[in-house]
Amino acid sequence: MPPRTAPTQRQKRLGAELRKIRLAAEVSTEYAAGLLGLDRNKVSNIESGVRTITPERLRTLACNYACRDEAYVDALAELAGDRTRGWWEVYRGQLPAALLDIAELEWHSKRLRAGLAVHVPGLLQSDGYARALFKAALPPLSQSEVELRVSLRLQRQQVLHRENPISYTGYVHEAALRIEFGGLKVMRAQLEHLGELSERDNIDVRVITFKAGAFPGAGQSVIYAEGVVPQLDTVELDSAHGPEFAHGQAQLDKYRSHLDWMEGAALTPTESRDFIHNIARHL
Repeated sequence: MPPRTAPTQRQKRLGAELRKIRLAAEVSTEYAAGLLGLDRNKVSNIESGVRTITPERLRTLACNYACRDEAYVDALAELAGDRTRGWWEVYRGQLPAALLDIAELEWHSKRLRAGLAVHVPGLLQSDGYARALFKAALPPLSQSEVELRVSLRLQRQQVLHRENPISYTGYVHEAALRIEFGGLKVMRAQLEHLGELSERDNIDVRVITFKAGAFPGAGQSVIYAEGVVPQLDTVELDSAHGPEFAHGQAQLDKYRSHLDWMEGAALTPTESRDFIHNIARHL
């Protein structure tokens, strides 16, 4: 199979995990190439996500790297064998690839936790609210670009409503509930939508009020996606130049602690729902 020109974050992650277990085994790319009957450049391409690897070859590497974590190896083999095209592929070439990487990350995650201070989490947004956010982008987006982004954002929300919906916790600061993106009518509809979603068994909405005081992260938006095994957890961070993905152990520990702090500081789900409805009534 020819090399990929633009591997997805999920494909890059598989390669990064193979490199990690090779380095842990203290073996060279030449050794790995000998195991697979390839030249070392092809092994390097596999580890960068540019070339594919079959589940069988992956297991050969894992065995010879003395990786004994069966659940981890099984998860990597499943990742290597996944050739399905996700629903997000219809947007390929129309939207930045990193936005599609978020959709793919969410779709394959076991559980999602999100912490936001300035706006409502994307998976909990109404169409009017999402549209108002994208219209505020700088440099300004064209109307067609705005509508494509709104469409993708609403499509992403199917992970909450599909046959096997994902478990989701969204930590939302009070500031995000009071900034009137789109005006009073749009914001009232968003708050009502948020309250309705919080009634679902698989969705927890937790509000952090102004009274909680200082909080970690300086308002940075964080999505923590749990993989099928802990080694495949991923953090996605919003930045001015687009999404950033992190999966180093120190980074995972940092943002897990960040969200754990939010868990401790937030109102209970019931208190949060009442708080949201109260703000909506007074708009």
